[in-house]
Amino acid sequence: MGFLSTFLGIIGFGFGIPIGLLVGFFLFIYSDAKDVELMLQDPVTRPLYELDSSALQDIIPEIPFWVKNPDYDRVDWLNKFISDMWPYLDKAICSAIRTTAQPIFAEYIGKYHIKAIEFKNLSLGTLPPAIYGLKVYETNEKELVMEPAVRWAGNPNIVLRLKVLSLEITVQLVDLQIFTLPRIVLKPLVPTFPCFSSIVLSLMEKPHLDFGINVLGGDVMSIPGLYRYVQETIKKQIASLYLWPQTLEIPVLDASTAAIKKPVGILHVNVVRALKLLKKDILGTSDPYVKLSLSGERLPAKKTTVKKNNLNPEWNEKFKLIVKEPDTQVLQLEVYDWDKVGGHDRLGMQLVPLKLLTPYEAKEFKLDLLKHTNITNPQNQKKRGQIQVEMNFVPFREDSAKFSGPLNGYGRKESRFSRARDDEVEAGAGLLSVTVQGAEDVEGERHNNPYALVLFRGEQKKTKMIKRTRDPIWDEEFQFMLEEPPLHQKIHIEVKSKRTGISFRSKESLGHVEINLTDVVHNGRINEKYHLINSKNGVIHVEIRWKTV
Repeated sequence: MGFLSTFLGIIGFGFGIPIGLLVGFFLFIYSDAKDVELMLQDPVTRPLYELDSSALQDIIPEIPFWVKNPDYDRVDWLNKFISDMWPYLDKAICSAIRTTAQPIFAEYIGKYHIKAIEFKNLSLGTLPPAIYGLKVYETNEKELVMEPAVRWAGNPNIVLRLKVLSLEITVQLVDLQIFTLPRIVLKPLVPTFPCFSSIVLSLMEKPHLDFGINVLGGDVMSIPGLYRYVQETIKKQIASLYLWPQTLEIPVLDASTAAIKKPVGILHVNVVRALKLLKKDILGTSDPYVKLSLSGERLPAKKTTVKKNNLNPEWNEKFKLIVKEPDTQVLQLEVYDWDKVGGHDRLGMQLVPLKLLTPYEAKEFKLDLLKHTNITNPQNQKKRGQIQVEMNFVPFREDSAKFSGPLNGYGRKESRFSRARDDEVEAGAGLLSVTVQGAEDVEGERHNNPYALVLFRGEQKKTKMIKRTRDPIWDEEFQFMLEEPPLHQKIHIEVKSKRTGISFRSKESLGHVEINLTDVVHNGRINEKYHLINSKNGVIHVEIRWKTV
């Protein structure tokens, strides 16, 4: 019976092919010429509303994002750019793949009897990926957030050659298709080309991947069950690594170049006394005072009181200075002789690197005063007296993990902010940092030269004035050192305009806002835009931070 069925199958196959070809040829010869012309004509273009439901369902997946979603923009110019650059991008990307893959391949050579692994062919093909739409987010942070809808139906030529024992195996990737929706964040934005320090990538949904794998010329993905297993495994692996909120960060600029320096603690300095100072006055004495400043800061130097007619003055005056880089910053001490007329004469100076300090431990220094910072300078041989100071570096609590030992060693930073009740707020001194980023749609009746005033606890700070604009960008930071958290207190910020020439009523208010600092104390930071009171459409962008020591 089995032989008979096989014989009849062979006969049927032999008769079926010529009969099928004969019928097809007959239909082609005697078919209507109009039908052939219709097949050769260009397809008819019809509006979407004329299509029936079944036809519409078939083409919906192919409609670009900028058609279905108004938040996405059409970017034909970007696709044209990618298309023109694709031959060069192909070579650059393939070169990067080879460089990255070589050490990975090297780890497997010698294992599982593998003697060699290499790319026989590596090319991404001639078809570039297409961006079906681009969505750009506006945030209050210094960053640029984009979400492109990327589709790539490529024709890559990727062949991997493995040599196992004496057998050579080739693995080829074919028919590759990738549909993905990544989020690309350029942050932080900095004034150094290319104007962002890193690229952060994440996937907003699991990507769609479709491909075939030929091993020794055969498609192994056609094995029942293997295709779905490989697809799901790859999707799960990619999702575990890059699906939001997981991210991949690619540094672009060196950290030291792009880093935005933020305060990390407070330096407490007690200027105790000075001994055997130089005589600068006619009567054989001096009127000394001390100026204190940290390197890398543009803030005005702090000063002690003037001690009249005293070569061995005692001050015992305490100061607080904000520290941003304790491993590199230096405290500069300068002793001057005060003069009623003319410039003040410098009696001597000295430098104290902050890396000599251990956090939370007070340290006393008794230093010989020098003429210059250059130790080899002959003028430093002259005795200029001494100065005695006490110093203590106190990091902010959220940064204290960095400074578990001396300041020349760092640890991992772990900051956490959580909402707490008023009675749970950590008491103690701290730093209130107010950054006035900019304003929008501020308009004066007579002129538009806006600047911002920050008023808090009777202290007033002022940004620079920007001429002839309704959308000023200041990006200026002001700091207030407080002895306790500013709970239930408000900070007043006002935008004003000033006429550049001489005239009456040269200043006018463009609006103001009062910000409650309770949320800042609880959360550690706020970054918001506020509508200005007494302004039609004015908005001001302010970032406020609170750090306790």
